[in-house]
Amino acid sequence: MEASDPTESAAGEAQPTVTCVSAVTLATHDMARAVRFYRALGLTLLYGGEAERFTSFALESGYLNLTAQPAERRWSWWGRIVFYVSDVDAFYRQAVAAGVRTDTTPRDASWGERYFHVTDPDGHELSFARPLDR
Repeated sequence: MEASDPTESAAGEAQPTVTCVSAVTLATHDMARAVRFYRALGLTLLYGGEAERFTSFALESGYLNLTAQPAERRWSWWGRIVFYVSDVDAFYRQAVAAGVRTDTTPRDASWGERYFHVTDPDGHELSFARPLDR
């Protein structure tokens, strides 16, 4: 049996596909602290702010959103968001200069990216990366 093309229906019509991630929304227990953290990383505030229940930061091709949650709402490790940046080392220096504590320093990975990790004040893991020139 031949594998079928997942982008084509049984009738031969093109199927819709996922093309990109438009936005990621992270929960926070302290909107003011979270907004200050993401602004220190250099993200541009689009909507909301420190006193709001929902905040959105504009990225080049999408959005990072924050949504306020009550203290009794808890979460555990869920994964990591990877953001591509134009220059990993320069972005790292900028973050450190703004007072952001990083989990790692920039390094080259065997899978072909240069990256470093940060954990935001609510425990969300973030990676800032760029493909290595090969």
